[in-house]
Amino acid sequence: MPQISSTARSIPGSGIRRIFELAAAFDDVIQLSVGEPEARVAPHILAAGARAWENDATGYSPNSGLLLLRSALVGKLAAHNGYAVDEDQVHITAGGSQALHMAMCLTLDAGDEILIPDPGYATFAMAARLVGAVPVSYRLTAERGFAPAIAELEQIITPRTRVLLINSPSNPLGVVYGPEVIGELLDFAARHDLWVISDEVYEYFTFDGAFTSVASLDSSDRVFSVYSLSKTYALTGVRVGYLVTPPGVAGTFRAAQEAIVSCVNLPAQLAAVAAIEGDQSAIADARAHYRSNLDAACAALDARGIGYHRPGGAFYLWINVSHASNGDVAAWAEDFLLTQRVAVAPGTAFGAGGEGWIRICLAGRQEPLLTALSRLPAA
Repeated sequence: MPQISSTARSIPGSGIRRIFELAAAFDDVIQLSVGEPEARVAPHILAAGARAWENDATGYSPNSGLLLLRSALVGKLAAHNGYAVDEDQVHITAGGSQALHMAMCLTLDAGDEILIPDPGYATFAMAARLVGAVPVSYRLTAERGFAPAIAELEQIITPRTRVLLINSPSNPLGVVYGPEVIGELLDFAARHDLWVISDEVYEYFTFDGAFTSVASLDSSDRVFSVYSLSKTYALTGVRVGYLVTPPGVAGTFRAAQEAIVSCVNLPAQLAAVAAIEGDQSAIADARAHYRSNLDAACAALDARGIGYHRPGGAFYLWINVSHASNGDVAAWAEDFLLTQRVAVAPGTAFGAGGEGWIRICLAGRQEPLLTALSRLPAA
């Protein structure tokens, strides 16, 4: 019997989804393991999508997406992200996950290496494996505030390294890199002639400082920027993201897009236009809600002596449970779900550097969040 390809078999399963799917078997679980905003989608976005269906807007769009949407995003990138592109550099994708996949398709050959953060979003390694590349982790540690160390990056680079992946605000850590750190990372990439993939999905959610887009500091056209409407507008299931590329990539992107999905569904793109061009007050409301949840969660953990890393952005909290997990936080998280009915993401779902930690989502209601934290074993 033929075998599934070794490339496909090399893709690791998601430790986050394992907990999520196990939790689905119970009806009394407090779900904190996945990044799912509970806020309702703004009415003007829902209305735009409904009108598209009612008007039978169900045909193909261009491979890179509707010009109307891409033009709106050009304006958004100039106003919010601080850099100028044209419409041919903006490509609509089926969520940020596909934007990440396309960035890797465009920059990596089989056997090439990509530097990814550890702890870092599980899909970074999964997507790299899917294109036949080799993910190489660069460690982020609590002692350094989970910031990358250029000296350590220099030690792990090889002749096969092609890409540096940067994630700010980061998932799962909530670390936000300022211009100085980003500048150092771009200098490192330039020294070694690397592409840079910048995951900026949580761009609108920073708590204590300004957000800096990596491409806004790039002077050598080496950055591929990954964005999503999922978290910003609570549109996780709609699957609209976009990839911003250096100049001259449009034709290659469109050919690859044709081979994968052809285009993103039209009603979703029209809803996305309304999201980008319409009232943005829901974003500020969401940010305030996440900040309130963060403050309440930190106070609850402080009262019980449980350690954590206070994030500068995104909507997660990285909690140290090493006093209870006995060196196997994945098994501990599963037992915690079965015995306490609380679903948390084990830190090792984000890399070996996550041992002893868990990630919880702050995007839901505050009362069940605090109830869940009260069930954690005190330090």
